Parts: sequence; structure tokens; C-alpha cells
Amino acid sequence: MAAEIHSRPQSRRPVLLSKVEGHQDAVSAALLIPKEDGVITAGEDRTIRVWLKRDSGQYWPSIYHTMASPCSAMAYHHDSRRIFVGQDNGAIMEFHISEDFNKMNFVKTYPAHQNRVSAIIFCLASEWLISTGHDKCISWMCTKSGSMLGRHYFTSWASCLQYDHETQHAFVGDYSGQITLLKLEQNTCSVITTLKGHEGSITSLWWDPVQRLLFSGASDHSIIMWDIGGRKGRTLLLQGHHDKVQAICYIQLTRQLVSCSADGGIAVWNMDISREEAPQWLESDSCQKCEQPFFWNIKQMWDTKTIGLRQHHCRKCGQAVCGKCSTKRSSYPIMGFEFQVRVCDSCFESIKDEDRTSLATFHEGKHNISHMSMDISRGLMVTCGSDRIVKIWDMTPVVGCSLATGFSSR
Repeated sequence: MAAEIHSRPQSRRPVLLSKVEGHQDAVSAALLIPKEDGVITAGEDRTIRVWLKRDSGQYWPSIYHTMASPCSAMAYHHDSRRIFVGQDNGAIMEFHISEDFNKMNFVKTYPAHQNRVSAIIFCLASEWLISTGHDKCISWMCTKSGSMLGRHYFTSWASCLQYDHETQHAFVGDYSGQITLLKLEQNTCSVITTLKGHEGSITSLWWDPVQRLLFSGASDHSIIMWDIGGRKGRTLLLQGHHDKVQAICYIQLTRQLVSCSADGGIAVWNMDISREEAPQWLESDSCQKCEQPFFWNIKQMWDTKTIGLRQHHCRKCGQAVCGKCSTKRSSYPIMGFEFQVRVCDSCFESIKDEDRTSLATFHEGKHNISHMSMDISRGLMVTCGSDRIVKIWDMTPVVGCSLATGFSSR
């Protein structure tokens, strides 16, 4: 059912502490129980399970509950031990877990959506249950009465959600690649702005209320940092994953961003340095270096009796250039490019060797990751995915462990 992994700590690498197996289908969500050696999982096999670490060092299920529909999302509030499970049929079910984590009592069902629930957030202060779904909407319901307070519809599936509890602002990512910022009221809401920058569907969001930064991961393999507090819009583009970014977590104490991708990639980004914003791509009818016409510039092609060239863009300066003027490739981590990208020849000459030093560390999770959650106070991370395996990691070798960072020894 569960197997303990004995792994020697290696310098600057996540340490795999345990591998938990038992689900019969993809694991949709996994959450570490704060201050406990336990994890809660929800799966497409319609089960929700609470696993506790036994004296043997292995994790065994203390609660095994079967739902009416596949489990698609989950939220857990530790102080009140209330758990909310979103399902494929659109309903969200609330349970209360006993103090010893050996019993789970049903509280109520919320008819939140008409289709698969994609994300859930519980706000204790307002007693709101906020959720998004594949019925293209965000809904917020009263947890006291179980009644619907409000709904707002989008043009695409709502795929992920973050919420600022103090200001009642919700961030909703959708399958069109757009992020909508909403101000929620008791029975209504207003759209503040929409953020557009990704070329693929939004798969994950993380809101840091301290620095007022929003991070978004997408199926275009990239992460964008949005400066919401400074009202600057997109400020940083991070490219280092080879597959869609499925989960992100910003550690405010150490100024590090942890991200996971579908191919098992785990990246830890150093955000405690002054980075450069990637330039907007410039448009031109001819190469901005050699002035040769691009292939759609019929007039200049005719006047100069030349064949038009294909347009490219330098990732460092943003200029529109032809292939002959951008023959080089280079990484440029300070701008978020951990891979080699196209740069014009003059920009390539300006990049020093030290400018190519990576500002992130990359690790192999060795399983499909569709969801990740961290217990930042203990430096622990849990990952799960379509391979039905749940992995618990010690991230302190990578993200730091000291009193200054807030991590405590376990």
C-alpha cells in the first residue's frame, strides 16, 4: 500500500522521503496536514484518503471514503479540520475530520457547478466557499447556509483560482490563456482587469499577498510574474520547463519560486535578485538590422528586386530580425531564459559568460506531476499525478533551512 524510500541527502537536491501508493486512478490533489505526519489525497477513483505516518515510517490510510463522482479538487482548513472536495459532477462536499484523523463526518453538499470543479478556496472570515469549474464560471457560496451568493461566467473553462482574503479579490485563470481579476461582493462582483501574456491555457496560479505578486503557470511551458501591487502588469517571463507547468508555490521568506511540470520537472527559481523584464516584440516590414524586406513587404521586394525573408525576434532586445542577423542562440537567465533562445548577433556579443549563469535549479521528480502542495514551515512538498503515485519530498536542501527562513528542524 505504501513504501518508505530511504534516500541519502544530496547537496542541493530535493530528498524523496516517502512514496505513497494505493489509488486506483490519477490522484487529483494531495495536501500535507500541518503539524502532523500526514497527507490527504483525492483521486479520480472517487476516493478521498487520509494517510498517517506509522511507527514503521510508512504511510497507511486512516480514512478511506468513496464519493459519488471522481474527485477533482480539494481544500483543507486545518484549524477547523474542515475539508471541501470538488467533484467531476460539479458538486462540492464538506466533511469534518476528527482530532485523531481517524474519522470523517459529512457536513453538507454545495451545488457549486454544472461541470467538473477545478479549484476550491475556503475563506473562514467571510464563511465563503469560492470555486471555479469547467462550466466556465466562478461561484461563491455561504458555508453557513449552503446557499449560492454569486456567479460570474467566462468565455472558457475556468481552470485555476487564487484569492486575496483581505481585499476579496479573486484571480481566475482559464483555458484561453487569460487571467481575470475580480472583486467579489456579497451577491455580485466586478471585473477589475484581465491579464494576457500566455500562449497556452493557464494551469496554475499563486498569489503572494505580502509583495502583491501573482505567478501564473501555463501549458506553454512558461511562468509569468505579474506585479499587481505596482500595477505594472507583466514583469517577468520564466522559461525553464520542457512541459506544461502544473503547479507553483512562491516562498516569500526566501524569495524562491518552486514549480512543477507534467514531465516531472521540479524547478526552484531565485527571485531574490534584480531581474530584467523581457521586451515586447517589435513589428517591422523589414529587418531592423540589415533592412532586408520580410516576405510580406511586396513593395520593397519589388523596388529592391530581392526575395523577402522570414521574420524572427531577438529575445533580448525584441527587435524584428531576419535569420542571417540572428544566427546565434544563448541562455539569458536574468531575463528568465534558462534555455538557449534566439538573439540577434549584436545582443549575443553583449552577453557575458557570467550573464549565462543559471538562476534556477532543476530537478527530476521521476513521475507525472499534476498537482503539488508545500508545507513551507517544514520545507516539505507533496506531488501527485496521473501515475497514481504520491511523493513526499524534503525541500530544505534546495530552499534553505534556518531560523531566518522560518524553517524548523523536524
